[in-house]
Amino acid sequence: MTDILTLNAGSSSLKFGLFELDNPGAEPVAQILGEIDRIGNGPHMRARSAAGAVLSDAPLSSEDAADHACALERVLELIARARPGAAIDAVGHRIVHGGPDHAVPVRLTPEVLDALARLEPLAPLHQPHNLAGVRAALAAFPQAVQVACFDTAFHRHHPWVNDTFGLPRAYYDKGVRRYGFHGLSYDYIAGRLTQIAPHLHAGRVIVAHLGNGASMCGMIGGRSIASSMGFSALDGLPMGTRCGQLDPGVVLYLMQHEGMGADEIADLLYRRSGLLGVSGLSHDMRELEAAGTDPAYQAIGYFVFRIRRELGGLSAALGGLDALVFCGGIGENSVHIRQKVCEGMGWIGMELDELRNRRGETVISTDLSRVRVLVIPTDEEIVIARAARDMLGQIG
Repeated sequence: MTDILTLNAGSSSLKFGLFELDNPGAEPVAQILGEIDRIGNGPHMRARSAAGAVLSDAPLSSEDAADHACALERVLELIARARPGAAIDAVGHRIVHGGPDHAVPVRLTPEVLDALARLEPLAPLHQPHNLAGVRAALAAFPQAVQVACFDTAFHRHHPWVNDTFGLPRAYYDKGVRRYGFHGLSYDYIAGRLTQIAPHLHAGRVIVAHLGNGASMCGMIGGRSIASSMGFSALDGLPMGTRCGQLDPGVVLYLMQHEGMGADEIADLLYRRSGLLGVSGLSHDMRELEAAGTDPAYQAIGYFVFRIRRELGGLSAALGGLDALVFCGGIGENSVHIRQKVCEGMGWIGMELDELRNRRGETVISTDLSRVRVLVIPTDEEIVIARAARDMLGQIG
């Protein structure tokens, strides 16, 4: 029996999974899935077994989950209690940024870790936490195979015109280009489409990964053609606390006329903007939908507007559209957002079935809709576990 641990470190969260393999080529089977969210600020740990039994659903003290390394200690304590015989053979890590060179998962070595650390300025909200999780796992499981799975890798086959900016070519050669993110989620959705709707997988599909981090990806034949995110995880859709698309002239204005430095601007754009900034209330879509205030409605309206705008742009990049897939926390759970995104989209061939949408069915478009609309829960953890399994197979 082989045990695989998956770690998916976000800016203030740590998702984890314990998977088992019956034999080297088998599909990883989840034994424990969980998450610690709000790390450092009212952390809460939730975990369940494969059978659905609740293993944890309780707040933690800020000291117990002060940072990602502390949070990992809590995860290991839970695994030791729930699966005392588990011996971790491999640890798969979600790494947000792989730069221009990493298009597939790689084994983490000191040299690779150093190279990934140099990419921290490209993803300051995530990369340091991802690598903190790697270092903590290396200390906890020094004999285990450590595998990096990159959110940017899925997009490395973009056409050049979708990767470049209108800057002097030298900057592109230095790595200033569009990378795209949420690749593990898109990889999973592409794989699921091969199982439940292979005719759609072969066609033109836009996937809307909507959550605290949000982006959209246009695919043809399961391969990324264009993404709403670019050089950093700031671009495209407004997110929980990130601004989304922004005229770069605004940054110049903040520097020249507001006297803001780089750290202040980074804090504004990464942590105080998006749904939180526009609403002045919350980054959580559930709280905004329940608030009923004008600023909350405006924040929701702006979020929906940007999704619809990206939907049109990505459809043009694909040369048409056969399906739209919603995933992510908001995409999977918000009936209202899905309805507003699809409302009045008959011109593109999309017609929502309101009853199916309220029920959260897999297909929520009408039978007559030319563009199929689906809701598919994403699963980044199984993508990571499969990569770790494959790496174990490669090294024997």
